Amino acid sequence: MQPPELMDQVRQQIRALHLSYRTEQSYTDWIYRYVLYHGKRHPAEMGESEVATFLDFLANERRVAASTQQQAFHAVAFLYRHVLQKPLAQVAFATIRRLKHRPVVLSRAEVKAVLSQLTGEYGLMAGLLYGCGLRLQECLSLRVKDIDFDRREITVCGGRGSKDRLTPLPAQLREPLHQRVVEVSARHTINVRTSFCGVSLPGVLATQCPNAPFELAWQYLFPAPKPGIDPRSGSQQWHHQHESGLQRAVKEAVRRANVAKSASCHTLRHSFATHLLEDGYDVRTIQELLGHTDVRTTMMYTHVLNRTGCRVHSPLDEL
Repeated sequence: MQPPELMDQVRQQIRALHLSYRTEQSYTDWIYRYVLYHGKRHPAEMGESEVATFLDFLANERRVAASTQQQAFHAVAFLYRHVLQKPLAQVAFATIRRLKHRPVVLSRAEVKAVLSQLTGEYGLMAGLLYGCGLRLQECLSLRVKDIDFDRREITVCGGRGSKDRLTPLPAQLREPLHQRVVEVSARHTINVRTSFCGVSLPGVLATQCPNAPFELAWQYLFPAPKPGIDPRSGSQQWHHQHESGLQRAVKEAVRRANVAKSASCHTLRHSFATHLLEDGYDVRTIQELLGHTDVRTTMMYTHVLNRTGCRVHSPLDEL
């Protein structure tokens, strides 16, 4: 029996480590680009110097962002460490200087104006982004079991770094979320009576709990209109809605609200954190609510508050 192709080996290792499908797509894409850049030479024949040359090309010729170059490096490093069993030593390449941008933040009035332009599912989703500080994928991945109405909290499962966290359930969203659960439950009842194929589950949960895909607790709060083919198993499953729908809806809401800022779904999360700081909550609490591993990531929101330079009175106003 012939050994599997290189990319198949990469996918096997990624899935064995339970990394996300997005990581799988990203890593295989960068590894393919790395091999293609060096004339389709096998990576086993190359090493640190070829990796450095590729990363320098990305920095100097492609002019990619610092995060993009780091993503490429992590993908290639994964290949050598986990697939070829030849971990890279020191790789000297031209690192791109990270530009420090202050996050775009909406005022409370602007948030209210934007949310007023959204109704139905998208209105509820946007309310969760701002009211709970969720990332876009975290919102779309919410399941029925994640909403605890009695304790008034939401469990965010498998956030960045595969860590779970709790965030408060806004009082304004309790009734809309309860209605949403009722709608999902009714739809689930109908699906089970027909040819229900089950919902997609993270990691090895589908193997450990074979009945879970058919239980109401595991159904997505915002399911896709119809089931699709799982790219890994090849089986038909129910998935959550695609992110592009909410992204377009928020962009359109910002435009209709006449908010002259480059705002997106993630801007609502930035606004959540900044407004909590304005209300006097400490940085550590906000760090936990956002799911940041390093408090320094949360500290960036202190720079958008009106505590320093913005409170200096211009001499023009004294004339």
